[in-house]
Amino acid sequence: MSEEMQYEYLVPLEKYLSAGVRLGTRLSNKYLEDRGFIFAVRPDGLRIFDIKKIDERLKIAAKLIARYQPDRILVHTTRPYGFKPVQMFCKFVGCRALTGRFIPGTLTNPNLPHYQEVDLLFVVDPKLDAQAVSEAAKMGIPVIALVDTDTPHQYIDFMIPCNNKGRKSLALIFWVLARQVLRERGELKPDQDLPVPPEEFETRLVQT
Repeated sequence: MSEEMQYEYLVPLEKYLSAGVRLGTRLSNKYLEDRGFIFAVRPDGLRIFDIKKIDERLKIAAKLIARYQPDRILVHTTRPYGFKPVQMFCKFVGCRALTGRFIPGTLTNPNLPHYQEVDLLFVVDPKLDAQAVSEAAKMGIPVIALVDTDTPHQYIDFMIPCNNKGRKSLALIFWVLARQVLRERGELKPDQDLPVPPEEFETRLVQT
């Protein structure tokens, strides 16, 4: 039996594929290439992530997150498609969600009313969430981040390579991660699911 056949994914491979978690951009970061995260390049130039690498990193990230006190973890995104996934993740995991604009000084200035003292920062897109990442670096706060094929890696302590822009991709990534964190904590059995499907983590499109 091949290694691929023996490997057990957190969700069926088809689920990852249908959510588009492996779809990157037409640009790539050599740092990610050198670590084997980028599996192939399509004829149209779109970079494709290795799904097994995504799954492996989700497993490790869950172990890392489970080590921290939930209310000392801040999950931030300025990307609208990330709002609902982040909020749902924090609802199940018990951490703090900060969606929308990141006000300068949130992690560095104790005199500000919106100041937050945290032990771990988790961001959806280091490009868009650069202010939060920069402040975490100044304060020595570890950073976990979802990274696309063209994402800069500076100040990121642990990267989860994936499509960090797609609505379905973000929903599935955060659903899988929430479930895995709860399993690592022993709050869910190893074969137990969250009480809601990944679709409940999706940001709904507004009909106009």
